[in-house]
Amino acid sequence: MNPPQVPARPPFVPSVLPPPQVPARPPFVPGLCRLRLLPVPPLCPCCLRLLPVPPLSPGCAPPQVPARPPFVPGVLPPPQVPGRPPFVPGVLPPPQVPGRPPFVPGVLPPPQVPGRPPFVPGVLPPPQVPGRPPFVPGVLPPPQLPVKELTWKFPQMPVEPTSPPVQFQLREPVSVSSVAATCDENMVHVQVKKDLFGSGELIQASDISLGGCGVTGEDSVAQLLYFQSYLQACGSQVVMTNDSLVYSFSLTYIPRAISDTSAPIVRTSGAVIGIECHYLRLHNVSSNALQPSWVPYAATKTAEELLVFSLKLMTDDWKFERPSNIYYMGDLIHFEASVKQYNHVPLRVFVDTCVVTAVPDAAAAPSYLFIQNHGCLVDSKLTGSSSRFLPRTQDFKLQFQLEAFRFQQGDTGSVRVSSWPYTLMVPPPWWAGAGGEDQLCSCCDGSCGSRKARDLTSVSDSGWEKEISLGPLFIRG
Repeated sequence: MNPPQVPARPPFVPSVLPPPQVPARPPFVPGLCRLRLLPVPPLCPCCLRLLPVPPLSPGCAPPQVPARPPFVPGVLPPPQVPGRPPFVPGVLPPPQVPGRPPFVPGVLPPPQVPGRPPFVPGVLPPPQVPGRPPFVPGVLPPPQLPVKELTWKFPQMPVEPTSPPVQFQLREPVSVSSVAATCDENMVHVQVKKDLFGSGELIQASDISLGGCGVTGEDSVAQLLYFQSYLQACGSQVVMTNDSLVYSFSLTYIPRAISDTSAPIVRTSGAVIGIECHYLRLHNVSSNALQPSWVPYAATKTAEELLVFSLKLMTDDWKFERPSNIYYMGDLIHFEASVKQYNHVPLRVFVDTCVVTAVPDAAAAPSYLFIQNHGCLVDSKLTGSSSRFLPRTQDFKLQFQLEAFRFQQGDTGSVRVSSWPYTLMVPPPWWAGAGGEDQLCSCCDGSCGSRKARDLTSVSDSGWEKEISLGPLFIRG
């Protein structure tokens, strides 16, 4: 190993200081660190001389200290800026604290503004509190005025009040009868109302046609339009079936706009109405007299003359059948005798006899015959009650009322009514009491005899008379 090289000494110049000697960096020898002390040579008289420091032993390097700049009188050294620490992955650097500015006599340092804290993801920064103003000697801080509470708010949309539920039902259109047609032997006549849809909107005569044919007449007072055409005209179509000929017409309505420029609207809908005329294909053109093929009325069968008699309890207003059979003393019992005649000619119903018993047998005792003598209601005459026939409103119904009662002997609280209603085709000339002609009932004081226009025994199998029982009825005191 060669000895270290010592730099030559510069020549001496009086009153001039030599520059400071900066020791050279010794060579670095890995793995070897040894210190060796050498004797210091004597100083030269009248001056100072810095000798180089001998190098360290191989294997050890001294720490590097930054050189200090030379001192210049009246010039401040620049502020020392700390170096940036080395970057280590995964480790955040410490927060930077601003350095303190140099002190200048007579100049106040600027107020310290707190630095912003470092940003940490997911953590909200603390709220900023305003700092206190700097203190100035001899100057009072301004008085603190009370802060007025903020009353302004961001405008909001007004809340609409909730409307109550509305009972609404959609009105459905109803069918109207605004077209009528009459078919003659060779022509068809059609009558149309101007209010075709029943909505109050009148149609124009020029907007409607019968198979392309226009209106032939108009009634401005009755608001009617008339069409008239032969069966083979106005676009008619004929169809033949097994027993008839059918001529079909189309009544077409096409509304026009109220105005093509200012109001291109319509208030009615278009419509097509079919009209048909039916004519039989077969007719009797023989000159021979027609012979009736029906069976005479007196010889009709029971199935063709079905008559259904009924005796019902009615409510006080005579509108419905009474659902209860319990009465109290003094109540009026409303009876209605009727006949359903179905396909029969109109008939009038009568009550020949009516008896009240305590058991289902009409011949048992005790009994009370309150309609007798072929249709005379005698209860009001015998007891002074309000029992009576009501005026007749329909021929196939007969209504009468009986005041409730109980039997004195063997009273069980229940009674049964047995009646014999019958019908006649023609009202008898001596019976009209239910219709208001009371003078015809004068025979009720004596013997009226039979009120039937003919002997019912000869037609008993045809169902013109029948016995009907009703009960039990419970009479309570």
